[in-house]
Amino acid sequence: MDPLDAVVWPVLTERLTIRRATEDDAETVWRWRRLPEVGEWITRAPRDFPIFRAQFVDPARLAVTLIAEHEGAAIGDIMLRIEDGWAQAEVAEDGAGTQAELGWVLDPAHQGRGFATEAVRGVIGVCFEQLGLRRVHAGCFAANEPSWRVMERLGMRREEFSRKTGLHRSGVWMDGMNYGLLAEEWAG
Repeated sequence: MDPLDAVVWPVLTERLTIRRATEDDAETVWRWRRLPEVGEWITRAPRDFPIFRAQFVDPARLAVTLIAEHEGAAIGDIMLRIEDGWAQAEVAEDGAGTQAELGWVLDPAHQGRGFATEAVRGVIGVCFEQLGLRRVHAGCFAANEPSWRVMERLGMRREEFSRKTGLHRSGVWMDGMNYGLLAEEWAG
C-alpha cells in the first residue's frame, strides 16, 4: 500500500497548492531541472528530455514526487519518501514507515520569495499531522547554502556535517550536511 494514499490531496498552504505528480508533469518539471544552476545540486541531471522523462515516470519515482503550484502553475517539485527508522532486530517492525526523507527543487524564476520554505513546511505538516510520522530528514551538499538555509528556517536541526563525503558530478568530493526534525519539535 502507498502511504501517500492516506493524505488528503491537494494540500493548501497560504500561497501554494501541493499535489501528487503525474506523468503529465514531466515536461514542466524538465523546464527547471534542465537548468545548469539546478543541475549543480540535484542527484540526477539528465542532459536530454527522453532520458529525464523515462526517469520521472518510473513508478517508484513518481510515487514519491509532489508538485508545488502557485496560481495554478507548477513552480517546484518535492520528494517525500517514507522510510523505516533504524531499529534493532527485535523491534524492527515498530520502526517501519516511521520517518521521511525530503528533497526539493524550485524553479529559479520563483526563488527568493519564500516558496521553497512554504512548500517544504506544507510537506512537513503532511508528515507529522496526516501521516503521523515521528521524524523527517533532508541532506545537501554543504556548498548548497540556499538548501540548508531552508532547513534552518523550518527549525530543522543540523545533525551532521561530513567532510568530503559526496562525489559531485564535477569530480570533486564535497562536504555534506544532514538535518532532522522530530514530530515533538514541530510547531506547525
